[in-house]
Amino acid sequence: MQEPNELPPLVRALKASADRKPAAFHFPGHKRGEAAPSALSELIGKDPYLHDVTEIPDLDRFFNPKGPLLEAKKLAAELFGAKETWFLVGGTSCGVQAAVMATCSPGDTIIIPRNAHVSTTTGVIFSGAFPKYIVPEHNSEWDVAAGITPLQVELAIKELKNEGQKPAGVLITSPTYEGICSNLREISKICHSHGIPLIVDEAHGAHLKFHPDMPETALEQGADISIQSTHKVLCSLSQSSMIHISGTEIVDRERLHKCLHFLQTTSPSWLLLASLDAARHQISTNKDTIFNTTVEFANEAKLKINNIPGISVLDVSDFLDFPDRDPLRVAIGVWGLGLSGYRASQLLDDKFGIVSELSSTKSFTVAFSLGTTREHVDRLVSGLNYLSSAGTLKYENIPPDRTVPYENSVMSLSPRDAFFAGKTTVKFEDSAGEVCGEFICPYPPGIPVLLPGELITEKAVKYLQQIKKLGGFIIGPADPLLESIVVCTRGK
Repeated sequence: MQEPNELPPLVRALKASADRKPAAFHFPGHKRGEAAPSALSELIGKDPYLHDVTEIPDLDRFFNPKGPLLEAKKLAAELFGAKETWFLVGGTSCGVQAAVMATCSPGDTIIIPRNAHVSTTTGVIFSGAFPKYIVPEHNSEWDVAAGITPLQVELAIKELKNEGQKPAGVLITSPTYEGICSNLREISKICHSHGIPLIVDEAHGAHLKFHPDMPETALEQGADISIQSTHKVLCSLSQSSMIHISGTEIVDRERLHKCLHFLQTTSPSWLLLASLDAARHQISTNKDTIFNTTVEFANEAKLKINNIPGISVLDVSDFLDFPDRDPLRVAIGVWGLGLSGYRASQLLDDKFGIVSELSSTKSFTVAFSLGTTREHVDRLVSGLNYLSSAGTLKYENIPPDRTVPYENSVMSLSPRDAFFAGKTTVKFEDSAGEVCGEFICPYPPGIPVLLPGELITEKAVKYLQQIKKLGGFIIGPADPLLESIVVCTRGK
């Protein structure tokens, strides 16, 4: 085990490489900052360029490490409770895609939540598998979806069995963007009783192992594969993540490794890799108490916010089947003020410089982390008090309570068949009844309202139009204004 006062392996290797002051006849072309573009170097300095190097001999090989990267991976696996860990430079998205490809072959079926991240469906497209969707519980007052229950998973497996099928895998998103956690322990027992691997998109849960008030991690609850965004609440650089395996024989380790090789770049950023190692080291030095202050800040904020007229905080009572919550994720409801989450977030940003993580129709979500300060908390509470007292802002037409827009969705084509099908373009307002040919995702969180191959419903059209009207941002469509939509010419 590495001593806490030592530099982490990849940081140490980068420092030693730079200290040699080599003549750089390798990529990238800025040659350790000698030709760093001034527009950026004047902002961030030249030091980042000094360490922006490729797979040179004194570092390591990304896909076959034998030196400092291998040591860093082993230390990460030990900290996070994994049999083996890989570092990701394509975010958790590429890890989710690799996990789906590693467990599913063409024609297989995988059970996934309908509110899974878009990377899950792209993984399905890559693998050639068919999705069996589970629609999560939805709280219409908040317009927020929860997780997946063990009973839902059991029923989905039985339905497939009755059709003569066995799912190649089950993928669960836990925690959700709002911090709602599924009962992965029971779900893993169900999956393993049928010989089915459990994959957990744990993008929002890399920190859960490091405070007693937090739910257990996916691996602690029996998951076979967990993919975590180390950059979200922990402190690596954006785009850097980790994928962990528990070591059970139900997952083909070599196939997963090959899938990661296929999906990740052959020119990885060693700054991103070193930031993962540094984030791991940061936690390791004080893992039992490092989040104490952050949890205190979050709990204090929730108490104060709950006392502000017209404003609510999402809590256990809103989803009784999901008692486990991430205490550092705070969803704030503002419909009582006559504001959408989009408008409230915009006002807080414009007037107080408060930038939230997620906005939606009736609420917005803020993420607490090690970088959250007392001043941040005070400013958030002050901003919300302002919104509560500023009566002139109460003018928006908040949509009525509704069911989730994809509750009764129908797959007319598999996502893969839809991706490769012939396409045409129609007016979005007239698209109900067509077969969707592209992803339509409010972002964040990147959860599709419409998927390739899905029959477009009037409910989905109206929901997306309402999101646009309220100021939401939508990714995926070829027409960024969503005045038109790409549809399949077959499958109706």
